[in-house]
Amino acid sequence: MIYPYMQYLVPVTILIGLVALSFKIVTEYERLVVLFLGRFQAVKQPGLRIIVPGIQRAFRVDLRVVTMDIPPQDVISKDNVTVRVNAVLYFRVVDPEKAIIQVENYLVATNQLAQTTLRSVLGQHELDEMLSEREKLNENIQEIIDKRADAWGIKVINVEIKHIDLNDSMIRAIAKQAEAERERRAKVIHAEGEYQASEKLLAAANVIAQNPQALQLRYLQTLSDVSTNQNSNTIVFPFPVEMVSSILKGSGPARPPAEK
Repeated sequence: MIYPYMQYLVPVTILIGLVALSFKIVTEYERLVVLFLGRFQAVKQPGLRIIVPGIQRAFRVDLRVVTMDIPPQDVISKDNVTVRVNAVLYFRVVDPEKAIIQVENYLVATNQLAQTTLRSVLGQHELDEMLSEREKLNENIQEIIDKRADAWGIKVINVEIKHIDLNDSMIRAIAKQAEAERERRAKVIHAEGEYQASEKLLAAANVIAQNPQALQLRYLQTLSDVSTNQNSNTIVFPFPVEMVSSILKGSGPARPPAEK
């Protein structure tokens, strides 16, 4: 025996289920893109929203910053060196309508765009530029991705190159190059020191040429330094003739004063 109220049970259950599915809670960092019979209707703000099942269709869009790893890419540099580069991309959705309508899956599309742009930009530079000018390359890649992803309602915040992997032979070649560069700098510094020392010696020679007494003082100072040395070896030290002449002149007999 079927009770009369049993025939209403199924419709009521379906109605309750549809009502429950109609309520959507949109969080503060989300937006709800609503299509009405396949056409764009509105972008719902955070709060409790009602969506009519079968007539309206809703897509959630997260507005927070997305951190996306760009898979390692094999790049051939401008000087024909093969390297493996990976990076990280920071972006966020600024226009939920475009992110849903203009592209099928904005996350996949942004990832693929970042991979191709990374290979294209790095392939235009030499290896030394990749290693020494990362900040400039990051800005260049960010600018290109941001410009192309703007049609999808996406704003690229930053791009950072994480690793540039080289093969063993290239690592050894770079090490040799760095060693040669250090040797070159050492030779340049040594040459500059010799040049500065020669300038000082020339200045000292000019002073001695103008004041011969300075040479005598230098000889006396050298004799004093040698006498304090605890060395038993015999030292032959040249004695300038000019100093002997000046000493002899100073020690000669005094001349009588001239008669008037």
